[in-house]
Amino acid sequence: MKNSIVDLIISLISGSLRISIPIAFGALGATFAERSGIISLGLEGMMLSGAFFGTLGSYITGNAYAGLLFAMAGGGVFGLIHALLTIKFKTDHVISGVGINLLGQGLTTVLLQVIWGNRGKSPEVSGLGNIRLPFMYNVPFLGKMLGSVSPLFIIMIAVIIVSWILLYKTVFGLRIRVIGENPQAADTLGIDVYKIQYICVVLSGVLAGIGGAYLSIGDINMFGRDMVAGRGYIAVAATIFGGWNPAGVFVGSLLFGLAQSLQIRLQVFKIPVQFVQMLPYIVTILVLMLSRKSQRGPGAVGKHFIRGES
Repeated sequence: MKNSIVDLIISLISGSLRISIPIAFGALGATFAERSGIISLGLEGMMLSGAFFGTLGSYITGNAYAGLLFAMAGGGVFGLIHALLTIKFKTDHVISGVGINLLGQGLTTVLLQVIWGNRGKSPEVSGLGNIRLPFMYNVPFLGKMLGSVSPLFIIMIAVIIVSWILLYKTVFGLRIRVIGENPQAADTLGIDVYKIQYICVVLSGVLAGIGGAYLSIGDINMFGRDMVAGRGYIAVAATIFGGWNPAGVFVGSLLFGLAQSLQIRLQVFKIPVQFVQMLPYIVTILVLMLSRKSQRGPGAVGKHFIRGES
């Protein structure tokens, strides 16, 4: 009985870590965009483009790591579109984000049909697989969870650390945070607000693209229509829960990963499947309700900056 409980806990935590990977990448992307003042509601479309172009790149080259570069480029292009709409053309950030999501959904469906003659899924392609960590493999308890992991898990941990250092220990990070709070003040100090916003929003697309790539070439080795399945919106919630801080965002991603992992394991019990499938989204709503009172976002997020205006 004891062993079965331990195995269940290990399985639950392992599942949470795996499921948190795409959410964390999306949420890290949203952190950079929103810290610079741009609402990142288009994560769903950016992640979907990453999942598709990651599969396409792996299909064309036969190499999953080349596919990962395709995914980063695809997400980056979607990020650039969002940046152009919100920064250059002053489109409402929420409307632009919804448009990006619809574009990702429509474009990937059309390209599935054009390239593979199938509206539902792509053929199987080369995947990233897992990396065995010898120093962790024989450690009791941890070995079963972290002995063999996706390379994107290792990249995720590295990106979280680098993102935190960049935002809180560098001049560039300070400029990002100043722009997110008061872009007019940043402009008077000689900071190129538009340039930094473009960098942050494109970077958000690149990171979201990596998250999408995990779902396709990092997990099932193919692309399925609408396979992101709301994770982009969950990533936005994780960003708010984490207080726009890379470390907090990772904790938020783990929380949502835990909810989804629990949902999968609850399906073996005699609980109505509709209720079980609602669990991650119920957690999302509850977290947003609680975070609204405890977390304050960047002061200028969602507001258009016009150079010269006070």
